[in-house]
Amino acid sequence: MIKKEPGEQNNEIKLIEGNHPGRLMLGSGLAVLLAIAAFFSGLQIGSFADQEDLQTASLFSLFYSPKVVTEEADLKEFWKVWNLLDEKFAMSSSSEAITTEEKINGAIKGLVRTYGDPYTVYLPADDAAMFEDDISGNFSGVGMEVGMREGLITVISPLQNTPADKAGVKSGDKIVKIDGQSTENMSIDQAVRLIRGEANTTVTLTLYRKSEPDFIEIPVVRANINIPTVDTEIKDDVFIISLYSFNAVAEEKMQEAMQEYIDSGLTKLVLDLRGNPGGFLQSAVSIASYFLPAGKVVVQEGFGDGSEDKLYRSSSRSLGKNIPKEMVILIDGGSASASEILAGALREHGVATLMGDTTFGKGSVQELIALPSKASLKVTIARWFTPEGKSISEGGLNPDIFVKQEEKDTNANIDSQLEAAIEWLRGNKNVGATTKTSLLTDFAN
Repeated sequence: MIKKEPGEQNNEIKLIEGNHPGRLMLGSGLAVLLAIAAFFSGLQIGSFADQEDLQTASLFSLFYSPKVVTEEADLKEFWKVWNLLDEKFAMSSSSEAITTEEKINGAIKGLVRTYGDPYTVYLPADDAAMFEDDISGNFSGVGMEVGMREGLITVISPLQNTPADKAGVKSGDKIVKIDGQSTENMSIDQAVRLIRGEANTTVTLTLYRKSEPDFIEIPVVRANINIPTVDTEIKDDVFIISLYSFNAVAEEKMQEAMQEYIDSGLTKLVLDLRGNPGGFLQSAVSIASYFLPAGKVVVQEGFGDGSEDKLYRSSSRSLGKNIPKEMVILIDGGSASASEILAGALREHGVATLMGDTTFGKGSVQELIALPSKASLKVTIARWFTPEGKSISEGGLNPDIFVKQEEKDTNANIDSQLEAAIEWLRGNKNVGATTKTSLLTDFAN
């Protein structure tokens, strides 16, 4: 998600003044697998290249520069192992010798992996270039997002009308093999690289699904992915806005949708965030501002370096008298990051009731740091909390009213969750199952 300073135009990417000049701030959902790698991964982009005091952070400086290696770091054993491998390792007749660059890349990846965070990743030059293509919107893939859950590569959400969606991939599916290769101990970014590919080529996913006794094999034909943003419709006396992603045009499209809502004269609103993996942080804050008075906390950002939490507050763009009298936000396991920020804020401020299923629970921010070698480091630098201080990462958000979308209904083209929301807004409060604790604070922790 791109963070913007007050007063910036909706769809501009701007540099932000701060401790690190030249930094471009992003934040968002998860490692996106459209396969678009990590476009929605909660990001902030920066570069070492323009900073004199960080010039030494090149591919090789981890081992050679006193500015990077601390006095306490004893690398004697590292170099001992390096030399022993050079002296003693017997290459097979079919394998090529490992280059120095490959060995250093492997060492850095191992260092990064010790932090145990699936969203903190070292990207060698080729992978970094692929990632840049992704965040620029130039990509082809299968149209789904993946994250890490219980150590397994998990489908967060297939995007609507993408190859993954049409092939039958579902939110919650565990990817156990990609083209026959096991995903055990595989990082999210490794999985992304395997699933991505040229349009009109096929990738075969082997999936574990709770409802199925055996693994499922699904071939998916890759395609150029166009991420949808907003749809609107009216059912009876209820206005429905489906927001599919918090991308660069989400604010503009939501502004148009909100104008449609005002022009309709209706007072009941459903905001559908199901399958929305997140996107730009500023979009979530701006959209929340339609429903909140100016100055209300939308999300708290806590940093790992001990610095003071940052609060993002609503701006003065409230709908005022046009704020819905009753509002339901639909969520599910594919709702992540910016979706969770928006849903959590509007619930805790008493504006909306959450209905559907538990969200994914991705509440961290990554900074993408470009290295002079053209490699990049994507590192988690902060975590998100709701206005009341609930961690978004710890189990996600439970809805106020649980409504399960049954597979039989999906197969019959029945949206039971949306129907329940409409019924609830029309006065039938007996739909679904309510949670046991406060509607404002029921999080799965």
